[in-house]
Amino acid sequence: MGGSLGCHRSIPIDPTDFSSGKRKFSAACNFSHIMVNQERLNINTATEEELMTLPGVNRTVAQNIVEYRDCIGGFKKVEDLALVSGVGATKLEVIKLEICVSSRTSSSQHSPSSLRKDPDPQSYTGMNINSATPAQLMSIRGITEKIAMNIVAHRAEHGPFRSIEDLVKVNQINRSLLDKIRFQVFVERSRAPSTNTNGGLTCTIKSHPSPASFSLMSDDLDLPPGGPTQIISVRPSVESPAGLRDGKPVVRLATWSLEGCSCDKANNPGVKEVVCMTLLENDIKLLAVQDLLEREALDKFCVELNQATLSSVRKWKWPQGLWKCVVSEKPTGYTSKGASYTGFLWDSSSGIDLRDTAILEPPIFNDKGNNSTAPRLFLAHFSVGSFELAMVNVHMQASAASESDGKNNNTEEIKCHHLSPSIQETLKVEKELVVLGNFGSPAQNSELDILRKEKLCPLIPSTQFTNISTRSPQGNRCLDNIWLSRSLKKIYSGHCMVVREGLTNPWIPDNWSWGGVASDHCPVVAEFYADVSSKGLSRPGVAALDRGDIMPKHER
Repeated sequence: MGGSLGCHRSIPIDPTDFSSGKRKFSAACNFSHIMVNQERLNINTATEEELMTLPGVNRTVAQNIVEYRDCIGGFKKVEDLALVSGVGATKLEVIKLEICVSSRTSSSQHSPSSLRKDPDPQSYTGMNINSATPAQLMSIRGITEKIAMNIVAHRAEHGPFRSIEDLVKVNQINRSLLDKIRFQVFVERSRAPSTNTNGGLTCTIKSHPSPASFSLMSDDLDLPPGGPTQIISVRPSVESPAGLRDGKPVVRLATWSLEGCSCDKANNPGVKEVVCMTLLENDIKLLAVQDLLEREALDKFCVELNQATLSSVRKWKWPQGLWKCVVSEKPTGYTSKGASYTGFLWDSSSGIDLRDTAILEPPIFNDKGNNSTAPRLFLAHFSVGSFELAMVNVHMQASAASESDGKNNNTEEIKCHHLSPSIQETLKVEKELVVLGNFGSPAQNSELDILRKEKLCPLIPSTQFTNISTRSPQGNRCLDNIWLSRSLKKIYSGHCMVVREGLTNPWIPDNWSWGGVASDHCPVVAEFYADVSSKGLSRPGVAALDRGDIMPKHER
């Protein structure tokens, strides 16, 4: 059932969505020039009105699609639609079976199977045919008990499937049945050890260096068709976390701005793997997080660490810990994407306990006061082993003058983002104090004189960059930092680092390509001597999530 525009065979989600093989449209619209096989909508030629016939696509989203399409000169693959504002991975999953991509001016003859060789980037939500049991396989629509047994028998005799296309070699599975089930399954391949940094890519036919070393928009990569579907993630090689420095136990604290992290972003398997594996590989036990667009987003990483679903997290050789998280009840900052929250994520099995939290409100001056829109600070008291620690989580927007990456930010809003003098009251009261987060500027900035006046010391010099992108893997700005009070210098081990390895993943969008970074900020890690004693866990492996007085429940 090939199409003249080279689109995939349609599998209707709901029979009521089609009538005599055609989409239901208003009689006032003539869509004949964009219909493919009378089933799929070509997003490269569809008008706003036509795009609005897709589930969940309103006028604003349709306009965004058209504007983005005109900007890039047309979509190259269906997955590119996830990069449009208002679509994302979740909405794409709903509409991808109803859309296709072809040239605006020409067509080509391809069969559906020749255009889709593997599962889509969200294939982790399907069934892994290399590990599924017969009972699990029978839960796939179209798979009978006999076919499920045939799949298992073929796998046992010939080894793991290399691609979904190999299923046609199984008795009673033909091309028609394969096209019906391919969206419900995926193939998980084994990963060979690699020393590639920054999340190197490995293709099915050859290896490539880290995507952070060049732009994936170049011709350097021989990417297979269909986006990243034939690329697997390779994490950096790491040694066993020692937890010791000079024979003394240490604990690592870190800060990481996750750049507009919504629940959709946190559910992206690439972002989730980068965040969780970065914590495990770098032995980070307590993380301050900034720029959460939704409070529930931090829960996604916490649940993954406790109830691993990703292969890399499941296969982590050393203890994964028992993680908890807390997120500010109110927004603590405002960016070009709207209000954002800050939070903490920590391993409670490492002797770390949360005592209490508070939001430090900035004073409200008169109508012309500069602090009326100053960001709130999120204060948390932790017991880390034998000492108490006060952590102030800061999220400041970068000043307009320092923005050099072309982002469309609200200049007036950015200019108002600076530390409030009210923080001095907290600084004077707290003794074991860590002020950390995204300051939007290097330590030498005069806006941070408040911290220097209270004898706090920055660990990251202004010459060390903390941002990252695929086009600038070494960064060009110092945005994030950790400031310590004088009393903490006696337990600071002297080791602080900016993590740059393993921050990319083939499943993360990078402009209109793939292989991007999880955030344009790098994690900043500081190490402290601590008498940390692991506590007995009565329910190992069960997620315990703190968020103020609310205890979210998750499926086990």
